[in-house]
Amino acid sequence: MKHGLKLASVALVVALAGCGTTATPPAAPGGGGGTGGAAEPAAGATVTYAPEEVVKPKDGKNLRIGVAFPVLDQFLQNVADGMQARAKEAGVTLTIVSAQEKTDVQLGQVENFISQGVDGIIILPQDTDAAQPMTDAVTAAKIPLVYVNRRPATLDPSVPYVGSDSKVAGQLQMEALAEQLGNKGNIAILQGDPSQEAAQMRTQGCKDVIAQHPEMKVIREQAGNWYRDKGLSITENWIQSGDQIDAICSNNDEMALGALEALRAAGKLDAVKVGGVDATKDALASMKNGQLDITVFQDAKGQGAGGVDSVIKKYNGDEVASFVNVPYELVTPENMAEYANK
Repeated sequence: MKHGLKLASVALVVALAGCGTTATPPAAPGGGGGTGGAAEPAAGATVTYAPEEVVKPKDGKNLRIGVAFPVLDQFLQNVADGMQARAKEAGVTLTIVSAQEKTDVQLGQVENFISQGVDGIIILPQDTDAAQPMTDAVTAAKIPLVYVNRRPATLDPSVPYVGSDSKVAGQLQMEALAEQLGNKGNIAILQGDPSQEAAQMRTQGCKDVIAQHPEMKVIREQAGNWYRDKGLSITENWIQSGDQIDAICSNNDEMALGALEALRAAGKLDAVKVGGVDATKDALASMKNGQLDITVFQDAKGQGAGGVDSVIKKYNGDEVASFVNVPYELVTPENMAEYANK
């Protein structure tokens, strides 16, 4: 969820290319897969993402789907790539725009999609606490709507969310760090944007694990808003405070990489364990170099592909589960090679 390295473009019309990633959610028990006549998962249900056949418009129409991103950084660009590839397989056209992290701009972009009469809309909300006006506008226009990657704070079960359980990312990350510390020590938390569900729940997952260990405690917590430079400056301040920090639980890889820069400059790389989330290329390179201790793989391309499948299914009139869960996976130096090309 997250995410610091912005691309220069504010809006990007995608000429679809590349190979596809299959991501149709599996059917509920007793149901079918989503491309035939069998039963679909009911709204309100949760299903786990699994590869399956591409979903195509039943009427053969070349659908126009608008996609509203908050920003196109290193991670979210991978989500967009997954959407591009899946849309090419399905024979539909995407228009992807970036709000450059401005909530009002994103609302205006969604309203533009509505006025253009697109056949479906996918949203990755900038502010998960302020997504309701977009939901209301799209549903009032009777346009199929799917949220991806960032779950709105309030969302009707009839509107699908394709993404991951953010609390699990924090739990996986902190459990691994705790094991490396022998379940004791002082923990600092680098939080993403506090207005976003991913930052809130990843932080909570981290704290839930810490609470299970009497000899561990949170001594520092600060929002770096997903940015590497913020992770760097915050960690520099923590180091200058003189407090002993044994591990940094970062909500994403970008802030974790910034923290590592500060620790390296202070000669403390070996003294502090650092964990991130996303398993970006930069993070895996840092892990390979013996710096980053832990990260958590978030299947960006799977989320993107699942979002495209889900909005096409909504267009087809098929039921889509309320939550299509794309599971997180722990990445360590021992298994990092498996994630190099994902």
